[in-house]
Amino acid sequence: MAQTIGFIGLGVMGSAMARNLAKKFPGLWVYDADKKKTAAAASQAVKAASGVEEIGAGCGLVFLSLPSSEVVKSVVLGDRGLSSSMRKGGLIIDTSTTEARTEIEIEAALKEKGIAFLDAPVSGGEKAAIEGTLSFMAGGDEKVFRSAKKYMAAMGSSVVRTGGVSMGQLAKCVNQIIVGSTFSAIAESFALGTKAGLDPKVLYEAIKGGWAGSKLLDVAAKDMFSREFKPGGTVDIHWKDLGYCLSAARDLDVFTPVTALVHEIFKAARAGGDGKKSQPAIVRLWEKLLKIEVK
Repeated sequence: MAQTIGFIGLGVMGSAMARNLAKKFPGLWVYDADKKKTAAAASQAVKAASGVEEIGAGCGLVFLSLPSSEVVKSVVLGDRGLSSSMRKGGLIIDTSTTEARTEIEIEAALKEKGIAFLDAPVSGGEKAAIEGTLSFMAGGDEKVFRSAKKYMAAMGSSVVRTGGVSMGQLAKCVNQIIVGSTFSAIAESFALGTKAGLDPKVLYEAIKGGWAGSKLLDVAAKDMFSREFKPGGTVDIHWKDLGYCLSAARDLDVFTPVTALVHEIFKAARAGGDGKKSQPAIVRLWEKLLKIEVK
């Protein structure tokens, strides 16, 4: 008998991930707290569920793509959450970016009910979610991971087990620190170059073939030149993720001064009204303060 799969959370990432999952595994059940998103996702291959409880009762495997640790914990362990409606032998895979300590708490609670759990955050942004080329960083039991890998592979081109539960989230912390720090360095350096009189487009062409060249530079340049700053990932979300990184660092007694500074840069960008824009919008901090005219 085919596995019945559920997907909860149909935001920018989740909606695209669910579509790709349904292509390989038709009969997917989906739910989002926003009823319009749930209805929009329904198709011949996708069934719109009425709530979390229905997903839990009807599915043996459930994916989560949710905005925060608090929401993940509520959906799994809250009243009428998955832990109370899923049958023994089920599996929950959290693809959200969630605090490591929350994943450990959830895994322990689910284990008592005979429900398996993987934390498997993703990287690659909206474009990779649409194309089905996300990178999954999965934490959990190796046997459970092997049994679930084919489902994650329907949404990603890289699916790697990084260790036990919470190790996926810690790998995502490393990813987010590198991404946030790089976007900050790009914003600061391009502001310096532009203020000095360099044409930013010429500057990009001059450096993209050297050691500064990267996927992040390409993404940032595209947004800085188009001025669209269209998410994908947002300043708000990355600020939240960096906060989780700092929380993990405190728990592990690791000093992270660069991460703390980058977190403040993203906080300032949020305060400036750019929270809903893509991460490269942090360059606007420098543009405003230095009165750089963008042509």
